[in-house]
Amino acid sequence: MSEDKLPAPGPGDDGQRLPVPGGHGGAMSHPVQGALALDLYRDERRQEDDEIDLLAYWRILLKRRWLVLGVMAGVLALALLATLLMPSIYRATTTLQIDREVMEVLQVEGMNSVEAGASSDFYQTQYELLKSRALAERVADELNLAGRIDTLTPPSWWERVTGLLRPDPADEEGDVDEATRAGELRAAAGFVRAGTEIEPVRNSQLVRIHFDSQVPELSARVANALAEGFIASQIERRFGASSYARNYLEDQLAEMKGRLEQSERALVEFAQQEGLVNTGDGQSLAGQNLSELNAQLASVQAQRIAAQSRAAQATASNGAALPADMLANSIIRTLQQQRAQLQAEYQEQLQVFKPEYPAMQQLQGQIDALDQSISKELAAIRASVQSEYAAAQAQEAMLVAKIDELRNQTLNVDQRSIRYNILKREVDTNRELYDGLLQRFKEIGVAGGVTANNIAVVDRAQVPQGRYKPSLSRNLALGLVLGLMLGVLLALLLEFLDDTLKTPDDVEQRLRVPLLGIIPKLGKESPQEAFVDPRSAFAEAYRSVRTALQFSTDQGVPRVLLVTSPVPAEGKSTTALTLARNFAQLGKRVLLIEADLRNPSLHRALGMRGENGLSSLLAGSAGPSDVIIDTADERLKVILAGALPPNPAELLSGSRLVSLLAVASEKFDQVIIDGPPVLGIADAPILANAASGTLLVVQAGKTRISTAQVALKRLLSARARVIGALLTQYDAKATGYGYGYESYYAYGASTPRLGRG
Repeated sequence: MSEDKLPAPGPGDDGQRLPVPGGHGGAMSHPVQGALALDLYRDERRQEDDEIDLLAYWRILLKRRWLVLGVMAGVLALALLATLLMPSIYRATTTLQIDREVMEVLQVEGMNSVEAGASSDFYQTQYELLKSRALAERVADELNLAGRIDTLTPPSWWERVTGLLRPDPADEEGDVDEATRAGELRAAAGFVRAGTEIEPVRNSQLVRIHFDSQVPELSARVANALAEGFIASQIERRFGASSYARNYLEDQLAEMKGRLEQSERALVEFAQQEGLVNTGDGQSLAGQNLSELNAQLASVQAQRIAAQSRAAQATASNGAALPADMLANSIIRTLQQQRAQLQAEYQEQLQVFKPEYPAMQQLQGQIDALDQSISKELAAIRASVQSEYAAAQAQEAMLVAKIDELRNQTLNVDQRSIRYNILKREVDTNRELYDGLLQRFKEIGVAGGVTANNIAVVDRAQVPQGRYKPSLSRNLALGLVLGLMLGVLLALLLEFLDDTLKTPDDVEQRLRVPLLGIIPKLGKESPQEAFVDPRSAFAEAYRSVRTALQFSTDQGVPRVLLVTSPVPAEGKSTTALTLARNFAQLGKRVLLIEADLRNPSLHRALGMRGENGLSSLLAGSAGPSDVIIDTADERLKVILAGALPPNPAELLSGSRLVSLLAVASEKFDQVIIDGPPVLGIADAPILANAASGTLLVVQAGKTRISTAQVALKRLLSARARVIGALLTQYDAKATGYGYGYESYYAYGASTPRLGRG
């Protein structure tokens, strides 16, 4: 029952203080302090609940250690038995080296194997090929395993025990048809695949091929056959690809040769028809001539421009201003020098003679003659330059006309060459394709038989000398681990399914009431025998409960104390009797009332019987003096149940019970009521309402949590003053606490004492 759902104490509590949870005898002198202590305790519990308590799990395992050990021993025995009954399996191993790159004698483009590429799945592909059905069928066929699987597998232990051996297939008569043969081959391939295991060696190019069977020789043969068959299949696949390529290229070459001949024939026929002549560089004759004339025209135009410039200079300049290149091959310079000399001489003579002087006139005539010669020479030079210009201009005009003619011819040829170029390109393409195919065909023919294999056997399988499995040590270790895990899981599961109050912590956490004491579980001795020994753990535990009761309320022990339990047989009668004797040992006058009017048991523990009892007193047929019985201890008086009435609840609900308890509390120092169980009947809530305090007794490992919570809720609903709980039949060792509460109470039990107390 959750703490926030507990009914609040009703009227009549008389300011009863709240005991400290978990305090086995501690007290608070003020209700507020008690409530504060309870809040602190609950906060601490919540914090502990949020954490993983490894010690609690350890205690669970200690508590159920025999279950864990039993399960572990059982699994270990099963592992041992299974190992002994399993057939012996022998493993043979062949080691292969698989290289990614194939060593090539000839570097032939297109002839590299697919596996030698840069694919990251290369090795995984090889592993799958090693486990393929095709390889298994090849090995089964090579080793002739079809139809012999039964003979290669020894009989099982069951067949050996019962003698139900399988018939020998060799004894069977009759021909085997193809369907049967195929089925046997598939079965043999399945046998090979089932026993094959591929183990790549990390960080290397090595692969181990394991084969497991019950026959050592067969394991070695199959492992070696798998390696050899894998290598052979790789080589066959590579040669098969080369042969296919050659056949394919032969067909393609024949087809391409026909297409090339047809395209060349069409090109020649079209050229003859159109009169087209190709110079070999892709141009027609007209086009080639046009290109040459264009180059000549550019040169002639340059010459014409130069001649035009010279003619313009010659026309615009006098004799002295002509360019030097024009005068280079002329006598003008000589004539000009002679004239200059005569002119200088004339000027010199002019200072002496008059112009009319014959010598002066003769010099003047020579100068004039030179001027005429110079003029004639200049006119000749100008005429030459003009002639050169006219010739260049005429040549340019002729070339322009010829180029125009060739341009028209070239355009006409280009128009007619469109179809020709198309046919020529087709011829060129076909020729390139044909040459490439022919080259590839020759390369494949040469390289097809010289490619090295990329797979090699490193270590061949040897016949195993010892069995691979089953391994006795490994199976036992595995059985030990599995058994331990299964035992632990089963223990935790049973503990989880076990909803009983097992430990003191369960009482405090689940019921939220103070735990006033823990009574250890007795061995073979009875409670009376254990109580007689004052130094026993049983007696010391009840003395501790007595002490806790003295501090359970502000007034000490409740004057009228009801001892009850959720269900029968949880130790309430023993508790009531033992507490009564303990209080009597303190010198108190104690009255013990057997209030279970349905199934009383206190009288058997006391060894008493009385005609009258509580039922007679409540019914009014007897008085108090008639029902109170003396015991061996003069301070302890007892009221037995008496005759069992048909209506216990009605008797307990009457006013006589209240009067009895009121009178008894005045005449006795302590009144203890051995009440009936809470659940199922209304007697206990009635007694709890009338008593000053109620002690709830629960048995460890028996009382269910829900049952105790319902019982506590029912008591609180009846406005009972529950002062705490008592845990009985507690076995500290069984719950995993080891040196627990029982050891505390038994402290010093083996040491002799000077006195009793």
